Amino acid sequence: MTLILNKAEVASVLEMKDCMAAVELAFAELSEGTAVLPLRTGITPPDGLSLYMPAYLKKMEALACKVVTVYKNNPLKHNLPTTIGKVLLQDPATGDVICIMNGGYLTAVRTGAASGVATKYLARKEKNQVAGIAGAGVQAKMQLLAVCEARNISKALVYDVSEAAADAFVAEMSKKLSLEIIRVKSAEEILGADIICTATSSPTPLFDGNKVREGTHINGIGSHTPGARELDSAIVKRSKFVGDSREACFKEAGDIMIPLNAGEIPDSHFYAELGAIITGKKPGRVNDREITLFKSNGLAIQDAATALLVYQKAVAAGIGTQVEI
Repeated sequence: MTLILNKAEVASVLEMKDCMAAVELAFAELSEGTAVLPLRTGITPPDGLSLYMPAYLKKMEALACKVVTVYKNNPLKHNLPTTIGKVLLQDPATGDVICIMNGGYLTAVRTGAASGVATKYLARKEKNQVAGIAGAGVQAKMQLLAVCEARNISKALVYDVSEAAADAFVAEMSKKLSLEIIRVKSAEEILGADIICTATSSPTPLFDGNKVREGTHINGIGSHTPGARELDSAIVKRSKFVGDSREACFKEAGDIMIPLNAGEIPDSHFYAELGAIITGKKPGRVNDREITLFKSNGLAIQDAATALLVYQKAVAAGIGTQVEI
């Protein structure tokens, strides 16, 4: 039998705190060599892009593959979202697919969770910090949720090119978190924050990196192609640069690839993978003046760990639909 979980069922059991714990273990496995993580495979049918993201975490016994498609004409032609995702979770003992679940909400939470884990290890530790969020979509909301799990946040600043989206963000998240959230008029206004998350679709830098204050921690998650970047060369050069995966950063992340190809930084500017900091192979933040930067590309190990978590919680709660395939 295979358990089917829709979006509402996934959301009903997936909490950010639990997801952060699972994702932290996944990054540790990657660092310790007990994770199998092939690069994502892409196929381009005439109208879109189909991505396949498999992973296996040996210690956690999580074996899964996420299928994500991006079809820009879906909303107009088929009344479907542009991006659709499903996760297939397998029993590593038999190979059987034991669960198929909606991947949209799962992806948003696990991406936020990675930033939350990075914030835990890289941001300053004092209380009453300010979070700055660039972007006001679903992922931006998850970034703020994760940062609030990792640190004591007293206020948040949010910027989006759409004032309506930013206002909606303020209304929803201030109520959800019982937190003061202020909409600002430019991306540079979030530079007053202690922890900054960039979660936009901008292909060009959002702000002047020379204006970022010492001691700031940045989670960069929005750009994910070699030719696009949310962060300029100045802030990359000034930062201790940590990535989810060195291989993914050097093949997919314009934030580091563009300054690298321009000769503005050497390969060695990539300080560490997040897993190396989690496992103590390298120190994270060493003083309160450092600017730390976490670049997230999104890894299938996050999906596998989170899918196993969701499945276990769903089984315990008795939700979902069992089908014979």
